[in-house]
Amino acid sequence: MAIRLKTKLPGPQSIRLMAERQKQVARGPFHSAPIFIERAKCALIEDVDGNQLIDFASGIGVNNVGHASAEVVAAIQNQAGKFLHAGFNVTPYEIYIRLCEKLNEAFPGNPSFERKSFLANSGAEAVENAIKIARAFTKRQSVICFDHAFHGRTYMAMTLTSKYKPYKYGFAPFNPEVYRAQFPYCYRWQNTSDPEKVSEECFSSFEDLLSSQLSPTQIAAVIIEPVLGEGGFIPAPPQFLAKLREFCTTHGIVLIADEIQSGFGRTGTLFASEQLKFTPDLLITAKGLGGGMPISAVTGRADIMDAPIEGGIGGTFGGNPVCCAAALAVFEKFQKEETLAHVKKLALQLSARLAQWKERYPLIGDVRGLGLMQGLEFVKSRSTKQAYPEAAKALTKYAYEHGVIIMTAGTYSNVVRFLMPLVTELDLLEEGLNVLESGLKSLK
Repeated sequence: MAIRLKTKLPGPQSIRLMAERQKQVARGPFHSAPIFIERAKCALIEDVDGNQLIDFASGIGVNNVGHASAEVVAAIQNQAGKFLHAGFNVTPYEIYIRLCEKLNEAFPGNPSFERKSFLANSGAEAVENAIKIARAFTKRQSVICFDHAFHGRTYMAMTLTSKYKPYKYGFAPFNPEVYRAQFPYCYRWQNTSDPEKVSEECFSSFEDLLSSQLSPTQIAAVIIEPVLGEGGFIPAPPQFLAKLREFCTTHGIVLIADEIQSGFGRTGTLFASEQLKFTPDLLITAKGLGGGMPISAVTGRADIMDAPIEGGIGGTFGGNPVCCAAALAVFEKFQKEETLAHVKKLALQLSARLAQWKERYPLIGDVRGLGLMQGLEFVKSRSTKQAYPEAAKALTKYAYEHGVIIMTAGTYSNVVRFLMPLVTELDLLEEGLNVLESGLKSLK
């Protein structure tokens, strides 16, 4: 058994530290589990009370290659011994170029165009820069985003984000010239859940938005998550993405794929866009890119990426050399065929188990996702599909009390998401799922 509990969870040291956190730290940051971590390795976490837990959250989809990956740690240590910071805008360094080279080569869809990359610190910062780059290229202002989207917490990223509370509550006014379209959420689409029909109807709605509120000649960019993250782990149907690609090409609009959460092996391919047959103009990455270090990137068509004037994009810490070293080590992990092969084995095991749960437990309305990015949507009734966020919250609490860390998601906060490290062992996955099934049995 990997789970080893020495105390009731949360333990006394975690309770003490949480009291200090309430006194010393601003109220705003949330916690999925009131458990303070001491150390972690691969898919296991040890807390300050000596309890060992299984991690099914990966630091919100960051530790894809596992906690404290030996290769990543070694790369960090090696670079730290050379220099920690220089500022790419002051004295550039080769490791930044090498990471951009890797990102350009890995761009999904086998594109015929040349690619370039820009490095930043966080997903939100990459989103902000992708919009700036698109506006500089098109000389247009308007941006289209989608229902259920999450793109970050800075002002443009927050404006693009759909869910109001807690992400936007109390922070208005938001950025202008942002328009929101319907996302093809098959489970909750009226009258049909067939992906092809949903795609047709959803794209018709997209065209209606343009005819009633703005012209294609005003649109700088369309930004979409190929698989919704915070919105509930919902893959966009390939049919819809194909229609969107054709529309943007026709009208000279920059099409941006936000793969901050779905990238770096999370869905079974390096990027979800690969299996969805989707080629964007710009690709945004972060989270899993750094293997635990803060780094993000915008990668795409060279002519678009070169649109901002020199000095138009940049930052003090963007593409920090230590973070670049970590990211290059992550790429090396994915160059080994066994990494994604293992993800596929885990995904088969996870999918089979979640499908069984859907059959057994009426509170589960939908199971969906790709690879190791899957979610359970809880409903009070399958006929009405009324959201049941209390069930998702209760399962999360049961899980951490019994040694498994999971997170909720969804516009209605009624989704439990599975984001375990991609290096999780098969028997460890099974042990964690057994705990969660015990929790499912306790829900009413």
